[in-house]
Amino acid sequence: MVNGEKSLSVLADELEARMALELENLIPVKSALFLSGERDPRLGPLVKSRDPNNRGKKMLMGPDPRLPRMPDKPTLVDFFRLRFAPTHLLQSARIARLNGLEDKIVLACLLHDIAVTGLIQGDHGYWGAQLIEPYVDKEITWAVRAHQSLRFYADPDVGYEYPQVYIQNFGADYKPDPHIQRDYERARKHKWYMTARMITCNDIYSFDPTVNVSIDDFIDIIEKHFRQPEEGLGFDDSSSAHMWRTINMPTRML
Repeated sequence: MVNGEKSLSVLADELEARMALELENLIPVKSALFLSGERDPRLGPLVKSRDPNNRGKKMLMGPDPRLPRMPDKPTLVDFFRLRFAPTHLLQSARIARLNGLEDKIVLACLLHDIAVTGLIQGDHGYWGAQLIEPYVDKEITWAVRAHQSLRFYADPDVGYEYPQVYIQNFGADYKPDPHIQRDYERARKHKWYMTARMITCNDIYSFDPTVNVSIDDFIDIIEKHFRQPEEGLGFDDSSSAHMWRTINMPTRML
């Protein structure tokens, strides 16, 4: 990509993927959640099997050929490389490491917005915690969930101020919802409060374009502190396996 424009080779690859999908007579389906807001979810699926235009075609029930192919047993690193837009996560983890924080906090920073970049933005701390819960220590899961509320509340004792970007994005008079306030009050008294607070302290809101951070820089921490299932993320029958499968194959019919 040059100056924000896709190269000819990238455009050619995308065209080839679209043509392959059409040749196979497969219909990728966007979920009601994906469309909700732009389209009333009460209208039902956008693609209807009884539509005459879809006669002879089949609904996609596997990987979308327009996306990079995932390995049969995908790892966390594979998701970073093939499904996530990870710049924010990588730079936050880098800052945490440069600040001399212990590995578990660096990993928490690496994973804190995993839901935003791979699944959904709303309530991303809760979604992210569910995604990683079977694979990391409870302290990391708790911290990822708690950062959802803590980021709205300053803690001058550790140098965390309310982000100016929130004032720009939400308005100076924005007040967090009551459930966020309750979660903050509980988190403030929790034994792992500082783990979650360190996520917010290293949750950078602007990126250094001169710094190139790779997921390879954190493989050592991932190998030590992330329990990679032998079957691959999404295929290990964990409580969040279905979420990883959805990220892997987001246009499956069912």
